[in-house]
Order: sequence, then structure tokens, then C-alpha cells
Amino acid sequence: MTTTASIPVTEASAAERIRYGALIVMMLLSFLLVTAEFLPNGMLTEMADGLDITPGQAGQTVTVTALVGLLVAPTVGMIFPRVDRRSLLVWMAVAAGATNLIVAIAPNLIIILLARFLLGAALSTFWSMSITVAVRIAGPDRLGRAVMFTSAGASLATVAGVPVGVMLSEALDWRAVFALAGIVTGLLAIALRMLLPRVPAAQVSSFRLLLDTIRRPGVGLGLTGHVLVVLGHFLAYTYVRVALERLPEIDPGTIVMLLALFGVGGLIGNLTIGVIIDRSFRLFAVLAPAVIAVAVAGTILLSGSVLGVGIAVFVWGFFFASWLIVVNTWVGHRMPDRLEAGGSLVVVGFQGAIMVAAGVGGILVDSIGVEPSYALGAAALVAGAVLFGASNRARG
Repeated sequence: MTTTASIPVTEASAAERIRYGALIVMMLLSFLLVTAEFLPNGMLTEMADGLDITPGQAGQTVTVTALVGLLVAPTVGMIFPRVDRRSLLVWMAVAAGATNLIVAIAPNLIIILLARFLLGAALSTFWSMSITVAVRIAGPDRLGRAVMFTSAGASLATVAGVPVGVMLSEALDWRAVFALAGIVTGLLAIALRMLLPRVPAAQVSSFRLLLDTIRRPGVGLGLTGHVLVVLGHFLAYTYVRVALERLPEIDPGTIVMLLALFGVGGLIGNLTIGVIIDRSFRLFAVLAPAVIAVAVAGTILLSGSVLGVGIAVFVWGFFFASWLIVVNTWVGHRMPDRLEAGGSLVVVGFQGAIMVAAGVGGILVDSIGVEPSYALGAAALVAGAVLFGASNRARG
């Protein structure tokens, strides 16, 4: 998802069979990158204790990653206008692996925050290029299927990254978890180089092109709704560990189980909604954030019941896992001639929302408690559903 315009597609590329090996490594890279982004969410307590900081301060490791992603998404196409996209993704995988290794040995929060800047650049570059690379791999007539692969890794990581972090941190030190993520990501860079086809850069991007894309009917409205949906989700999700610890007599095993339910819901939702999204993305653009808002509220209001919270987090994961697929499908339908530009705008909105959510949520959690952050998140989700639904009624 980044910043260029139309994607040149030759007859040969359109006629080629889908390279499933290439799509799988793209899915694995998106899973590892986004999992690394949200690993702190599942290990806030351990990181805070190990670094002698507050959970809210530890949550800023997510904020800085999103901040860099926000800056890189609209500019990476301008900084590297002619670089083959395969080479760019390979080097970003190497950079992400190095970032996780630095976090694993960093002695204080400042060095960790600096390292997470590099992860933000890698993440944003991948998301900015993913639609373009998917089209090159599968051809323009199979965009929906290809985008499902590339979005699936990010969607599953968004909902499974926290439980994975918690489960691994129960068996390993939190630093060892980051080291493991770094090694695996570095190894995946080799597979990327071997399996991805060459992907020449599309048209040179510019801020003027991005602004022109936003002015298209319904695009600005849809992007605003997208930002509010992501903002609402992460106002709650960044501090889900803190929210679950409110349950009476909760233990680490129960927290792992609840977060695993979140991940299982995401897996089922991703597969279920991904199959029908091309025919019904307008419905899910409204339904998904509305149901997530109810689930977010339920996580707080049902805190006296483990079963009730378990149902809430399962439903939450089920519907948020599909959001990247929903919004990417929206880009494909709204701006098929500007997939990279549209994708870039989606990334800017996503990362900007994460940055604000982690920052504002950290202040609320440290000063007032986790409940106001969840209430604000539910309200943002409802507003996002209304605006995104309205964008689909705009004629374009």
C-alpha cells in the first residue's frame, strides 16, 4: 500500500498462472512484520518490569513504529522511484530482522524506541508495495485472490500477534521472543529473493497524485471512516492485556486462553469473510466495525464473567481480522488505476490511527484507567462504520 499510480501489466503477466509460492512468502512476511509490531502488546507487563518503566510507557514502542510508518507510507515511492519492488521488500525484511535483534539486547527504552523506528519503515514499505506485487504475481484479473493472501498475514498477525507474544513470553524471556522474531524474519528474506518475481516500479509518485486520489468521490469519506475504525480498535486492543487483568482471580493461563480465542476468531473470520468479500464488502464495511464496537464494550462490561469476555474477544477477533481485506477490496473497486496510491493512503490512515491510539490510550490508562480508552474506542468504531458506509454510496 503506497504511493504510485497505475500498474503496468503485460499480457504475459496477466496470462501467467498464479505463483502461490510467492504469495505464501508475502503472507509470511506480512505476518512476521505485523506480529513484531504488536509483540509489545502481549508483553507490556514483562517489558515494563524489565526496563523499570510503566505499561503506558512500554506501549509507546507501538506508537513510534506507527509514527515512522505514517511518514514512510506516502514517501517511499518518491524516495525509491525506480528500485525494483522485490529488492526493496528483501532489504526491508533484513532491516526488520535487525530491528528485532536490537530490541532483544537493548539496555533501555530509548534504544528500543530508536530500533522500532526502523521496523516502522519496513512495515510501511511492505504494505505500500503489497497490492502492486500481488498484481504482478497473480495478474489483474485475480487481484481479489492475491490481495486475500497478502492481507491474510497482516490480518492474522493483528489478531494473533498478542497471544503469540504472551504464549512465547510464558516459556521464554521477552527479549528471547524478539530475538526469535528477528532470526526468522532474516531467514525469510532469502525466500523472498528466491520466490518473488521482479516487480518494476510503477509510475513515479507525488503528493499531487495522492491529493488528487483523495479528491475522488467517496475516497476522502472512506479514508476518514477507515481511520476511525482502526483508531477505535487500537484504543482498546493496545491495552487488551491490562483490560483482561481486571477479571477477578485471573491468572496468566486464562489470559493466554482468552487471547488465543481472539486469534482463533480472527483466523475463522479471515477465511470466512475472505471467501465472500468481493460480493459483499459494502455490507462488511459497516457490519464489521459496528460489531467490533459492541465486542469492545462487552470486554469491559462483562468483566465479571470469563465466559462473557471470551465470547466478546472471539467476536472482536472474527470481525477485525477481515478489516484489511475489506479496505483493500474497497481500494480495488474505488481506484483500480491507482492501487499503490490508494494503498499508500490506507497505510497512512492505519499507522496514524495506531500512533494516536497508542499515545492517547497510554495517557488514559496511566492516569484514569483502561475503561475510558475502551469507551472512546467503541465510539470511534461506530462513527467509522457510518462514514465508511456513506463512502460506498458516493458515485465515482
